[in-house]
Amino acid sequence: MCVKRVVITGSGVVSPFGVGVKQLNDGLRQGKSAIRRISELEQIKGVNTAVAGIVEHFDSSAISRNLRRAMSKAAQFAWLAAQEAIVSAGLELPLNNKSIGLITGTTTTSVENMEQFFCDYLKSHSVEQVTAMLFFRTMGHSVSVNLAHGLGICGRVLSLSAACSTGLQAIGTGYEMIKNGEQKIMLCGGAEEYHPLTSATFSIMNAASEKYNTSPEKTPRPFDLNRDGIVCAEGAGIVILEDLESAQKRNAPILAEIVGFATNTDSENLASSSPESIIDCMRSALENARLSVKDISYLNAHATGTLQGDSAEFEAINHLFYDTDLFVSSLKGHLGHTMAASGAIEISACLDMLERQCLIATKNLDHPEKSCQTTKVRLLQQNTPQKVSYIMKNSFALGGINCCLIIKEYHD
Repeated sequence: MCVKRVVITGSGVVSPFGVGVKQLNDGLRQGKSAIRRISELEQIKGVNTAVAGIVEHFDSSAISRNLRRAMSKAAQFAWLAAQEAIVSAGLELPLNNKSIGLITGTTTTSVENMEQFFCDYLKSHSVEQVTAMLFFRTMGHSVSVNLAHGLGICGRVLSLSAACSTGLQAIGTGYEMIKNGEQKIMLCGGAEEYHPLTSATFSIMNAASEKYNTSPEKTPRPFDLNRDGIVCAEGAGIVILEDLESAQKRNAPILAEIVGFATNTDSENLASSSPESIIDCMRSALENARLSVKDISYLNAHATGTLQGDSAEFEAINHLFYDTDLFVSSLKGHLGHTMAASGAIEISACLDMLERQCLIATKNLDHPEKSCQTTKVRLLQQNTPQKVSYIMKNSFALGGINCCLIIKEYHD
């Protein structure tokens, strides 16, 4: 079997900085914070966090009503991100070719729409007011099927739900499908819609940031000595993956090449992956790409700002890359944690760093934790011009699902 080279030809984003890749990258380069105080959180008893990263002033009117009425907010985010990615890749609608497929997902079903259903049902114990559209908005695969329906996709359509690893796992799975000749083009990524109960969930687990409610721009704080937890956020990221031959035939823009992917599971702990399982995942991605640790110039960390998670990830990175000059940063300090969307949104940011040859620092990393201070693996505290050839991206999830993806500058 002839193994195909896989390239990224398009990217689209909805983030707490707004709609569009430009808005994302401008916010990151300028060191802005997208975190805001959320008044609804203050009304929930037992929740001590009051901050989140939401997409403000979101306008869904660009989506036709016929499509929009069946879409959850996550599906709407994904639709706008997909539209931007399709335009940037130079594709034309409809995408009704069986060689074109789609893989997206979200962490859970739409909590907003489920809340609407149960509020009505528990009052009346009747479903007479429930519409079919509400059901479509709450389906677990709502994001994928709404995109497929609206874009005319008739190839392979998958819907993943791997919590915070969803977006990166979708990209990696799409990469494998194209590499093995099963599809020529794949739309891949993830989407997440914010609901106050998302933050409440992490508050219950004592994993949500609570110390910076009056200064939301100071949290989360990945790898920082004074970090105190996750800040939940929302958005969507979609990238277009393509067989190199197809991209060249279309004269499509090539943003990067995907050269390696790995995913594994730490079955020992539902809450947090161990350093050993993270090391194994990163090493497997390197083996898949036929690279050594010294080939990686920059690692975009998952680091969300939790005490245990950041420490485990840095321990793993330092163990594997101890004898290299590796730059590391996390983008969660700017954006918060966009959950299922995070891997795809952050890959889009990595594409910009690869193009500009300038690395984005970790926001709010004022005092790196002592265990994260080494002479070789360097945590970025300021944006740094740097020659970069290969980038590794990490995503980890509750349940112990780990993902690592490696991209590189494209050369014919």
